[in-house]
Order: sequence, then structure tokens, then C-alpha cells
Amino acid sequence: METIILAVVIAVVVLGALGGLLITSRLKKPLPPPPPSTPDLTAPPAEPHVGDEAETPRDEQRRTIEEVDLPGGGAPTTLEEPPAAEKAPEIEIPEPSAGRLVRLRSRLSRSQNALGKGLLTLLSREHLDEETWEEIEDTLLTADVGVQPTQQLVDRLRERVKVLGTRTPEELRGLLREELLKLVGTDMDREVKTEPESRKPGIVMVVGVNGTGKTTTTGKLARVLVADGRTVVLGAADTFRAAAADQLQTWGERVGAYTVRGPEAGDPASVAFDAVKEGKEMGVDVVLIDTAGRLHTKTGLMDELGKVKRVVEKHAPLDEVLLVLDATTGQNGLVQARVFSEVVDITGIVLTKLDGTAKGGIVIAVQNELGVPVKLIGLGEGADDLAPFDPEAFVDALLGD
Repeated sequence: METIILAVVIAVVVLGALGGLLITSRLKKPLPPPPPSTPDLTAPPAEPHVGDEAETPRDEQRRTIEEVDLPGGGAPTTLEEPPAAEKAPEIEIPEPSAGRLVRLRSRLSRSQNALGKGLLTLLSREHLDEETWEEIEDTLLTADVGVQPTQQLVDRLRERVKVLGTRTPEELRGLLREELLKLVGTDMDREVKTEPESRKPGIVMVVGVNGTGKTTTTGKLARVLVADGRTVVLGAADTFRAAAADQLQTWGERVGAYTVRGPEAGDPASVAFDAVKEGKEMGVDVVLIDTAGRLHTKTGLMDELGKVKRVVEKHAPLDEVLLVLDATTGQNGLVQARVFSEVVDITGIVLTKLDGTAKGGIVIAVQNELGVPVKLIGLGEGADDLAPFDPEAFVDALLGD
């Protein structure tokens, strides 16, 4: 019996050992490759496993970052750049005022020499009868020279032509040039007064009807002064016209001039007073005050101008009161000049848009009317097209080359 049990135990041990060897040998053998199969095109792509290469098929178009949905399902957020700090406007350096009219003479000649050529043609006739002299008068009146100056010029021309006798074109041109220069005036003081001897700053008030280019002229005058080495403060006392202060400030910023302004529809006299006060504290050379310019027929405006003048003169007397006239308005400009001169003492005239009219005789007429000189003329829309008035260059432009 014991022999049988021992034999069974030995058999079990032998069978266990043989099973272990068989399993070990099977593990050491490589697994056979999977059988080839046709891919199922309708099946979803298999998820990649760890270690697999994430290779993008070559025929698949790559998406841009904007096309990729970010977590959260929202659209991609664009990072905004912080707003750039506003750059201060670059300071311009205007061209010197000396010689400006000479540079602009061709522009003046194009509009004005019809008057000179018309007169020379008439004076060149062999017989100067009464009809010819009437034509000469009409030519001068049409050019807005004015009745009294026209009569003076015709009388002098009659006398000189009679003495001259034979008239060559050169002699006629020289004669007419001399007589026109007498009418325009070569002995008048045309300097814009901005440098009082005993104090600073010089104070200039600019007046005129809206539409004549008054605010623009004030800005251009600032450029003229800066070009001549002066420092400037601008007073935006035209508080009733929308954007007048903005317009003036823009002109000032271009050349580094400080602008004093007040609330819209505020008191013009208060702004003018503050402008002079600031100018004194800053030690600048000149204060330019731009005033309101509603229709000259409104008594209220005239009263305002008188008040501005009185308030400013609490600081110091005005050195200049410049009246801006539109040369294209002709005789209507003389009516405006008359009314303004009754309220404030006009010391000089600025004629704008002189390149846009053939009626250059307004220079003679307005000087004769007010007894004050034309000091500046505007000859275009450019920033530096305001020029000191030069009588000889003006007359030469009337006569042409």
C-alpha cells in the first residue's frame, strides 16, 4: 500500500515538472504576425496608443491657430496690444518771412496783371481822346481802385502823357509804375508792431467778419512771427464759432505756440485777459488774440470787441489791431472796414485771397478809406502763404513782366 502511494506522488511531481517546461518554452517563442486583413474604411480611426508616433498624413492640410478650437469651445482670443501713447505733434520750422512776397509774385501776377496790361494797352493808343480816358477810368473802377484814387491817377496820367509827347512802351510802363506806386504808398510804415520797447509781450488783436479767413490768418501770422524768431501765445477769444478754438490750437501746436482758450460761448474778454496774463508769466514776445467775427451789422459784436479791447488794456495797451478783409468781396470790404474802425482803432490791414481776384485795386481803396496801411497779404491756402506787403513787388505784379 505504501508503495502505491509513493508511486502516485512521484508521478504527480514528474507531470508538474514537464508542464512547467512546456509553458516556459512557449513563452520564449515569438508570437506569430497577425493575419493580413482589408481595412474597414467606414470604421472610425483607431485611437493612438502611448508610444505611437503622431504623424500627420501628408495629404492633409494643416490648420492655422485661428481654426483650432481652444478648450471651453470659445473663439480664439486675440491679445490686444496696449494703446500707443499719443505722440506730440512735431514742431515745424516755417520759412523766413523776408522775401516771401517775391517768391509768391508769380501767383500774384497771374491774378493781377490784367489791370496793368489793360492800362498799358489803352495808354499805348496813338490818340488818347476823351473816350480812351473814360475807358481808363472804367478799368480802374472795375479793379476796385475806388472813385477818388481813380480820379487822382487819371489826372496825373493826363498831365504826364501830354508832357511826354511820344510814348514808347518802356516809357509808358515806367510812367504807370511811378503813378501806381504813389497811390499804393511807399512811405507808409508796414511793419507789424510786436516789440514794444519798454515791456513784453507785444499784444496784437485780430478782428474781422467770419468767412474772411480771420482765424486762419491768426495762425499763419503766428508762423510768420515764429519764423522771425519770436515766441508766441495765442488767445482763442472767438468763443461763439464752433471749433474756432480747436482750429487755432492746431495752428499753434504746429509751431510750438501755446493756446489759451475758454468754454464754448464763454466771455471773449475773459479769454483775451487770460491770454495776456499767461503771455506775461511765460515771458513770450507776442500775444495774438483772435476775436469773434459775426456779421458787422450786429451791434452786440461791436460792443464785445470794445469790451475785449478795454479788458486787454488793463494789462497793457494794444500794439496792433489788424483788420482781416477778404479781397474778393471788393467794395463790401470797405463797408466792413468802416464799421470796425469806428469800434476799435485799426492800425493795419490784412488782405486775404488776393490771389483769387483780379480786383487788386482794393489795396489802394482800403488804404485811402481808412488811412492805414495794408501790412500783410494772403496769396493761397498754404501755411506759409501769408506775406508782408511790399508795394514795389505788388505794383510789378500788376504790370506783369
